Amino acid sequence: MPIQTNLSGVLMKRLAKMAAAFALTCATGLVVAQVPPAPQPVAPAQAPAAAVVPGSTDTSSHPLTAEDLSTFFDGLVPFALDRGDVAGGVISVVKDGQVIFARGYGYADLKTRKPVSADSTLFRIGSTSKLFTWTAVMQQVEQGKLDLDKDVNTYLDFTIPPFEGKPITLRNVMTHTPGFEDVARGLIADNEKNVNLEKYLKSHLPERIFAPGTVVAYSNYACGLAGYIVQSVSGQEFNAYVQQHILAPLDMQRTTFDQPLPASLLPMMAVGYQTASDGKPKGFEFVDPAAAGSVSTTAIDMTHFMIAQLQNGRFNDTRILQEATAEKMHTPQRTEAPGLNGFALGFYQEDRNGQRIIGHAGDLNYFHSDLHLMLDANVGVFMSFNSAGNEGGAHVIRGAVFDAFLDRYFPLHASTQPTASSAEADAARVSGWYLASRKNDSSMRMLYALTQTSVSALPDHSIMVSAIKNAAGTPVHWREIGPLRYQEENGPHHLDFVADAQGGIQYWATDAEPPVFIFQRVASGKTLGALKLWIPLALVFALATLLSWLFGWLVRRHYARRLELTDAQRRTRLWSRLGTLVLFAAFAGWLILLIAASADQSLLLGGTATPWMYVLFVLGIAALLGVLAIVFHTVGCWRSPRRGRWVLLGETLLALVAIYLAWIIVAFGMISFNVRF
Repeated sequence: MPIQTNLSGVLMKRLAKMAAAFALTCATGLVVAQVPPAPQPVAPAQAPAAAVVPGSTDTSSHPLTAEDLSTFFDGLVPFALDRGDVAGGVISVVKDGQVIFARGYGYADLKTRKPVSADSTLFRIGSTSKLFTWTAVMQQVEQGKLDLDKDVNTYLDFTIPPFEGKPITLRNVMTHTPGFEDVARGLIADNEKNVNLEKYLKSHLPERIFAPGTVVAYSNYACGLAGYIVQSVSGQEFNAYVQQHILAPLDMQRTTFDQPLPASLLPMMAVGYQTASDGKPKGFEFVDPAAAGSVSTTAIDMTHFMIAQLQNGRFNDTRILQEATAEKMHTPQRTEAPGLNGFALGFYQEDRNGQRIIGHAGDLNYFHSDLHLMLDANVGVFMSFNSAGNEGGAHVIRGAVFDAFLDRYFPLHASTQPTASSAEADAARVSGWYLASRKNDSSMRMLYALTQTSVSALPDHSIMVSAIKNAAGTPVHWREIGPLRYQEENGPHHLDFVADAQGGIQYWATDAEPPVFIFQRVASGKTLGALKLWIPLALVFALATLLSWLFGWLVRRHYARRLELTDAQRRTRLWSRLGTLVLFAAFAGWLILLIAASADQSLLLGGTATPWMYVLFVLGIAALLGVLAIVFHTVGCWRSPRRGRWVLLGETLLALVAIYLAWIIVAFGMISFNVRF
């Protein structure tokens, strides 16, 4: 599942690791190797023989029964956990209002060898919690207390300013199109004392980078905002509201938004791990805002929620939504490219194998979950795991398991479409670098720039997208079957490029991943390909200049010689070299911060890096002044008749390097003085 479905703490951790690799290469002066792909995990694995593209229904499906599900999951999941280095997991399946399968696998606690239980082991479900928040919103819509298309400021006691003259609506919020940049600071709190919905929302208001309703970009803050609005209009604290109006009616006795857990549920909580082989238990993660991802629950409790949604709001003799409201909640609202999956209200679409599917994934650092509702088949699938695992771990497992489930019980005959005649020209046209719309522009622009993904043309006129890989870690190949529409080779998924009125490529979107952001084309000077070449070279030249300055001074001192310069030239040269030192220090400071953040994610998530960022912002201003000194000295050298050609060449190159690095500082917000990251 893609990282956009994760809480942003996971994203920031991976961003920092990628940036650290880039930073270390810059610091050593080597040409930067290929930076790992953008921060979304690999796509769900392709089932080798069963993966099919949309076509006619295959009647050779297996019966969806408890017996066949036991055979299927028991043969697949234990091996997947072992291969992915995951401690334990749980899966539950409902059909036609009944639980037909629920089973735990592996261990809830490695130390005590406590097995996972479907009805008595709690898992943290991360952003899958948002489905409860969206349901609460729709309850208030149903009661006439909320309007999906009104300015959200109508319901707030603080103000979110309009952007480009447009306000944010709850429809924007529920389709992740409010236009907020991504923020992660404070999202995973140290303890329960730092979890406060109102305080978080008022102190972490993100910058707006898109007009509302124009670009999908997943936002945890926006979901927290929805929870606060429910709290405001209902007159109840959010957790209490959900408990009374959703969890209690659905008899979800072992489910809670509360952090820490109530004493009665604490013994049931599964332990989280990075990997099973490491075996070091991780602490309880406090999510703020809780509405975006704090639920702890069991697989059996989640069957109640799935049944209620599949039955349009009804569970047994209880209703949490009227039928028309639930149907509206499940109705597609937008897509980023015609024919691709998009958003309903809160749920995102996962249509495949001829089935209408809506769902939501969820991730903390150590727990990873998925929920899928097959609306026409009246089938729901929930799964959760208590370890991140290795590169083939929880992210790959949950995607591969659901893919295999679909291909076993809802297969289609494969259909092959011919390659478009424009394949060669379009492959060249779409090649380049792209950046996810879920990003932070105000303070972490450089960090996110390092997560760009590439699209490359292949000799057979197909394309390869570095961000989308199969379970083996190999990039998937895509073949053009229509104008700017690509199909996965030997697979069911599609990838579409969208062009502007002049034919320029704007972005790409795919149904290989949930549709929670798009990949926008990066201007040529800001591509990772350019950055990974020119920044290291520029820093190497700056470092060489400083070393030459130092060793030249030592040699002249040893031989008691002085440079033949006027006093004015000597002063401007000194300021030029000091400017070079400050410029180099500014970049080195950011690189060191990124390396440190890769080792300790709390520097960013907990905000402890904030003072250092202010120091770096000030250093960036000093570096820009240093660039002026460098350029001033270079101009003086050219105006002096006594400087040699090699001196002029060196000073000119230094000035060009300084101007380039100054542009990087400005273009990538390294002097923004904004710490909302």
